[in-house]
Amino acid sequence: MQNELLTIKEASEWISLELNRNVTSSNISYLLNYGRINKYGENGNTFVSKAEILSYYKSYYGERQLNWKEKLGGDIDWHLSFEKFKEAETTKHVHRLHPYKGKFIPQLVEYFLDNNTDEFKKEVYFKKGDIVLDPFCGSGTTLVQANELGIHALGVDVSLFNSLMSNVKVGKYNLVELNSELKKITELLKEFIVDSKTVEFEKELLDKLFEFNNEFFPSPDFKIKIINDQVDEDVYCREKEKSFSPIYKKLIKKYDIELKQEKSETFLDIWFLKHVRDEIDFVFDLIKKIKNPEIKKVTTIILSRTIRSCRATTHSDLATLLEPITTTYYCSKHAKICKPLFSIVGWWERYSVDTLKRLSEFNALRTNTYQHCFSGDSKNIDFLNELDKENLAFAKQLKENKISGIFSSPPYVGLINYHEQHAYAYDLFGFKRNDKLEIGSLYKGQGKEAKVSYIEGISAVLNNCKKYLAEDYNIFLVANDKYKMYPIIAEKAGMRIVKEFKRPVLNRTEKDKNAYSESIFHFKEK
Repeated sequence: MQNELLTIKEASEWISLELNRNVTSSNISYLLNYGRINKYGENGNTFVSKAEILSYYKSYYGERQLNWKEKLGGDIDWHLSFEKFKEAETTKHVHRLHPYKGKFIPQLVEYFLDNNTDEFKKEVYFKKGDIVLDPFCGSGTTLVQANELGIHALGVDVSLFNSLMSNVKVGKYNLVELNSELKKITELLKEFIVDSKTVEFEKELLDKLFEFNNEFFPSPDFKIKIINDQVDEDVYCREKEKSFSPIYKKLIKKYDIELKQEKSETFLDIWFLKHVRDEIDFVFDLIKKIKNPEIKKVTTIILSRTIRSCRATTHSDLATLLEPITTTYYCSKHAKICKPLFSIVGWWERYSVDTLKRLSEFNALRTNTYQHCFSGDSKNIDFLNELDKENLAFAKQLKENKISGIFSSPPYVGLINYHEQHAYAYDLFGFKRNDKLEIGSLYKGQGKEAKVSYIEGISAVLNNCKKYLAEDYNIFLVANDKYKMYPIIAEKAGMRIVKEFKRPVLNRTEKDKNAYSESIFHFKEK
């Protein structure tokens, strides 16, 4: 096998059978481009080594499981790692309509909501026609998966943006009308910038970057040199970054490009270049004129997703903003000189097409069940009163059948500011912020007082929700309980933990790729 060579397509087919998991041609190309395996062949023919491919994947999957179990403990349930699922599957259809920090993957929800059992899950907790509740709805994963499984679902979130995002995912739309509105906005946006100096500037800048990067950062050769420590990345790359800077400044002067906005008061003022901000405001004005309220909500989410990708930051700092970027820079993610964005057109078009595709995919799977996320505080929300205003028929069903249980991931103590992660959307759309209602918010920290407040907050939510639950309810809460708070929470809510499932979390979006686990606590009435 050592000298046996395969084409990329042959390699993907062979290793997929060998590992019993789907490895695509794109996956093999990624390994080549990032120097994980060597490229063989010449005259335009690309081959890879069968032995190298097998060695990489066996090492990656096999060693990771052993290493993680050693670090996290033997009670880790690798069955719940969902390791075999690719990112495209864990972000399937509407689950990727908009980025969101701290969400769980749909396969985890599906595992506990569906009617299957195995050696770990000994019984069925929910059935078709039941009602499930997510009092910390976030981006709506529980609602979407409940719909797929024929289960009704209610959600609550203190963040108005989260509620909008969740409801857009489960909404029903006239996709022909949506497509028409999106095309209209795209055409008007292109007309808006057609005579802009920024268009010519960016075209020439891209040409200069292409030449420069081909000469000094050839791919994948340069990435392989970094991996093999054949180049001092920091010294070499900072030097080349400085070398390109005069070229960039000359173009800025040539086209008289304004970079910064006049004001620096809001998130939108600080984190977007001037021309990008002008385009954002132009598109938002068009969205406000859309007459169909449901279509307007979808386009709002598309614009939010677009502007998130157009913030003036480096590619590697997109999830954790450090400082605004107004110049070209060495990008450690792509191992070359990159630039900030000067227009939203490309991302707007890409996300418009992607959203239509994802909504269509979900339409083919959806069931005729009811899902809705309320904007409110789960500690005191009155579900019957809210449903009376939203859906009288379902309010009646809730009174008769009650909620079968909860599947949710409460916020972690002192880890994420759930409003600030979408600060650009709150600024642009004028949503009221409810930061003070967040449980375990980042600004409260992780001290003793914060932990006490967290325990009281989660307990209050469970006690309020209990009023609407069926007698033999099942509650599943996903949490990394390193502070051992959940046994106390269960006690304060008059509940007991009947089982703790412990799973490794393999595909985190943060930069930290260290071994990490979370628990799924199964609560029942005490």
